[in-house]
Amino acid sequence: MNMRNIQLSKIHIAKKDLGIDDDTYRALLMRVTGAQSSKDLKPAQMDAVLSEFERLGWEPKRNTGRLAPKASPEREKLVKKIGAFLTTTGRSWAYADGMAKRMYKVERTEWLNPKQLQGVVAALEYDARRRGVQTS
Repeated sequence: MNMRNIQLSKIHIAKKDLGIDDDTYRALLMRVTGAQSSKDLKPAQMDAVLSEFERLGWEPKRNTGRLAPKASPEREKLVKKIGAFLTTTGRSWAYADGMAKRMYKVERTEWLNPKQLQGVVAALEYDARRRGVQTS
């Protein structure tokens, strides 16, 4: 499932959890994004809609997934840095594993070499800036 579909699913889950009818939902979309349908939303607009749902009382379920991976001594510092970014941005290790798979075709973060781990750190830094999350 791609990121767009995940965001759309979250929007529809939030709508259901809050008990919002279709007319109210469309009015909310129009007010927050200017769009009439969620299929027309860009990623930043989806984030804005989810933020509005949270403001209205919706609490997304956080799936932390698995624990931090064990890293060899030469990779431990980078793995800890990735863990810090994940915590700060509210992401899980499954998210980092997904990045490893997309970026390097490697299933798990702990299997990356140090250069690849640096690439994941850079991608997480970019993600945090894009989402407006303060890191250290």
